[in-house]
Amino acid sequence: MTEAEAARRLKRWGPNAFRVTPPVSPVVVFLRQLRSLIVALLLVAVVIAYLLGDILDAAAILAVLAANVLIGFALELRAHRAIESLLSLEVTRARVVREGRVRELDARELVPGDVIEVEAGVAIPGDARLLESVELRTVEASLTGEAVPADKVFDAPLAHDTPLPGRITMLYKATTVVAGRGRGVVVATGMASEVGRIGQLVSGVEDQRTLLELRLDALGRRLVGVALGAAGLVTWVGIRQGLGTGELLQTALALAVAAIPEGLPIVGTITMAVGVRRMARRNALVRHLPVVETLGSTTLICTDKTGTLTAGEMTATVVRLHDVEVAVSGTGYTPRGEFLLGASRIDPLQDPPLQLALRICTLTARADVSSTDGLWSAVGDPTEVALAVLGRKAGLTRTATASEWPEIGELPFTSERMLMATVHGSPSGTIACVKGAPRRVIERSTRMLTRGGPKNMNEQDREALLQQNRELAGRGLRVLALAVKDGVTAADESELHGLTWVGFVGLTDPLALGVKDTIAAFQLAGIRVVMLTGDQRLTAGRIARDLGMLKPGEEVLDGGEVDRLSDQELRDVIGGAAAFSRVSPEAKLRIVDAYQARGEIVAMFGDGVNDAAALRQADIGVAMGARGTDMAKEAADLILEDDRFPTIAVAIEQGRVVFDNIRKFVFYLFSCNLAEIIVLLGAGLAGLPAALLPLQILWLNLLTDTVPALALAVEPAESGIMRQPPRDPQEAILSGRVARSTIGYALLISLVTLAAFSVGLTRTPENPSYATTLAFMTLAFAQIFHLGNARSALPVLRPARMLSNPYALAAVVFTAGLQIMTVEFQPLAAVLETHSLRGEDWLMIGGLALVPAVVGQTIKLIAAARRSFLPAVLA
Repeated sequence: MTEAEAARRLKRWGPNAFRVTPPVSPVVVFLRQLRSLIVALLLVAVVIAYLLGDILDAAAILAVLAANVLIGFALELRAHRAIESLLSLEVTRARVVREGRVRELDARELVPGDVIEVEAGVAIPGDARLLESVELRTVEASLTGEAVPADKVFDAPLAHDTPLPGRITMLYKATTVVAGRGRGVVVATGMASEVGRIGQLVSGVEDQRTLLELRLDALGRRLVGVALGAAGLVTWVGIRQGLGTGELLQTALALAVAAIPEGLPIVGTITMAVGVRRMARRNALVRHLPVVETLGSTTLICTDKTGTLTAGEMTATVVRLHDVEVAVSGTGYTPRGEFLLGASRIDPLQDPPLQLALRICTLTARADVSSTDGLWSAVGDPTEVALAVLGRKAGLTRTATASEWPEIGELPFTSERMLMATVHGSPSGTIACVKGAPRRVIERSTRMLTRGGPKNMNEQDREALLQQNRELAGRGLRVLALAVKDGVTAADESELHGLTWVGFVGLTDPLALGVKDTIAAFQLAGIRVVMLTGDQRLTAGRIARDLGMLKPGEEVLDGGEVDRLSDQELRDVIGGAAAFSRVSPEAKLRIVDAYQARGEIVAMFGDGVNDAAALRQADIGVAMGARGTDMAKEAADLILEDDRFPTIAVAIEQGRVVFDNIRKFVFYLFSCNLAEIIVLLGAGLAGLPAALLPLQILWLNLLTDTVPALALAVEPAESGIMRQPPRDPQEAILSGRVARSTIGYALLISLVTLAAFSVGLTRTPENPSYATTLAFMTLAFAQIFHLGNARSALPVLRPARMLSNPYALAAVVFTAGLQIMTVEFQPLAAVLETHSLRGEDWLMIGGLALVPAVVGQTIKLIAAARRSFLPAVLA
C-alpha cells in the first residue's frame, strides 16, 4: 500500500481508535429526580404552607424535599464508563508494510488493507486475516473467555459461519501473541474491529431501572392517588359544611404531608447499604445500590465456564499406560497430589513406565511453577504448566531432571506437526522425548512400551490406542500422547519416525471448589443455572452434567444454532437448554434478552470484553474482580473480589434478606402513613377540627416512623430463606396479603387515635390544642409499638426473637423518649404546638396505643400455633 492510498483510507475509515460516548451529564441526572409525583406533591405542600404564612412548615417540608432529591441524585449518578474502558485496550504501535518496506508507526494510522507483522509479546493492532504464520499462538481470553492460547494458521479452510473461537486464520485487535510470528492483512480497525463492535453493543444497551425502583415508584403513585382522593373528599365535605379557604388549605396541606413517607428514601437506602456492607465482608462489592434487592429476585444465572465453574488452572489428572490407568489427585498449580492405581497409592518413581512418562512431561514442559509465601503461581502456557506440576508431584523438577538428561536440542511445536520434541543426553545415549496430538504421535510410532518392555506395534495395537484416546476425550479430557526414541542425532523432524509410544496424559480444567454444592443450593432455592462458554459442545455438555445442570430432556445449544434462530424461535427453545457452546458476544446478549423476555430475572457472570454487553443487559451483571477486564467490571453491577462462584450465593441470600426487610419497613411506614390519612379524613368527614397539625405529621414521619423503620433494616434473616423459590418478579412489595394487613393495622391505629381525639374534644371543647396533643401522642406511641408487628411472622414476645435485633429495642426506647419531650420540653412543645398532659392522660394514651400491638401479637401467636399443630396432626 502506498502512503497516498493509506491517507485516503484513513480519511474514509477514520483513525484506528476506540470512540467513547460522553457520560450522562450530572445536570440531566439531577433534573430526572424532579419528575417524581412525590416530589410534585411536596412542592405543592411547600407552596400551600407558604401561602398560609406557615414559614416553619414550608421550610421543614422543603428540607425533606431537598433530602429526597439529593438521595435520588446520589444513587443515580453512576459513571457510565463501560465504553470508556475500551481505551485501556488500545495498542500504541504497529509494524506495517508500506510501499514495500517494513516500518513502525502509530497504531492510530493503521487502515484496512495494511499488511502487519506480529511476533511473540506483541499486542495485535487491528483485526487481520493471516497471510503467513509460523508456530503462531495468541491469547484471546478477553474475546472468547478461554485461557488456553489459540493456535493460528493461515491456510485452514473454514465455513463462512465459523464462530469466533474457531476462526484460526484471524488475528484480533487488542489480543496478544504469545508464540511464533505471522503476517496478515488488516480487515477492520477501530470500532469496526471485534472489540470495537462489542463496545458498540455495550453502549447500545440502555441502563434499566431495577425492580425495587419500579416497585417503589408504583407505591408512591398509589399513595399519592390515595392522598389526592382523600383531599378531594375532605374539600368537598368542607365546602358543604361552609369551611373557609384557609381551613381547607390547612387540611389539604396536612393530608399531603401525611401521604408522603418521607423516611422511605432514607430507610430504603440504609437497608440496601446494610446489605452492601454484609456482602463486602464476604468479597462481593456492589457498584449500584438498588441492585442489592434485585439479587433477591434472581430466577436464573447465566455464567461462563473457565475460571468460574472451573478452577481456570489446567491439571493433569490421568496418566494412561499400556495396560493400566493411574489417577493423579490435586488440582491447580500447587504441586501436591497422590498417584493412585485403583484405590491404592503408588510411588510413581518405582514404576519404570510411569517414571519415563513423567520424565517426558517434565523435560518437554516449557513452563514452571514457583512458590511465594506458600502461594503457587505459574509462568507459561496452561498445558505446559500442568505437565510441569505433574512432574513435581512425583518429585521431578526440570532443573534436576535436565542435569541427569541434559538437553542438546529442541524441535518446537507447530500447528502443522502437532507435536514437539526435546533431545537429551542420557546414560544410555541420546534420546528424544516427544509429546503431541495422539493421532500424530501414534502415526509416527512403530513400537509401544509395555510392562515387559518395548514391543512392535501392529494395526490392532494402533486402533486400541486410538480407542483409548477417544475414551479419555469422551470424559472431557484434553489428551496428549508421550513417546521416546533412542539414538537420535539431532532435533530434526526427519528423525521423529519409528517412535516408541509410552502413554497418554489426560488434562482437564477441574471444577472449582464448592461450585457443585452451590448449584445444588441454587436449585433448592428455585434458581436455575445456565452455562455460556466458548468451549466445544461436548466439553460444555460434560461440565454441565458433572455439575448437575444438565437434566434429562435438556440440551446444549451451539452458538451457530443460536445465530440461525430468530428472536422468537430462541425464546421458544431456550427453556430446554442448560448450556450454550461456542457463543459470540452477540449471542450472549441475545440469550440474556431472550430469558428476560420469558420473565426471568437474570444474573450474568463474566470476566472478558466479550461478556460486557450481556453484563450490561442483565438484571444483575456480575464481574470477576481479580481476572476480570476493566470493561467487564465497568459494565457490571456486582464484582466478586475472590472470583469464586459460591460468593454469589451469599449475595443472593443477602438480596433476599434485603427485600424481606424492605417489605417489613414499607409495611410499617405505609400502615403508619395510611393511619395518619384516615385520622385526618375521619375527623374531616365527622365535621371535626384537624386532628393533627402539618408540622406534627412531619415530626411523626421523620422521627417516630423513620427511626423504628431503620431498625428493620438490620433484621436477621428468616429461617429457610434459601429454601424458598424466588419471588414472582411481578409481585408488588405490598402484595395482596401484605396490603390487607397494612390497611387493617392502619384502621386500628387510626381508630385508637380518633378515640383519644374525641375524648380530648369532649373534655375541653374550647381548647382543640389539648385534643390534638392527645391524638398526636396516641398516634405516635401506637406507631412505635406497632414495630413488633412489622418485625417477623413469628411473635416477638419470644425472648430469642425479641433479642435477635437489639436495634429495634433501642429504637423503641429512643423514639419514646423523644416523643415525651415534645410535651415536656417547652421549646419543642412550642414549635409543635402541644399541650401539657396529666397522669391520667398518659395512662389513656398508653392503653389505647397498645391495642394494635396486642392484636398483632395475638394473631401471630394463633398462626404459629396452627403451623405447629397441623404437622403434628398430619404426622
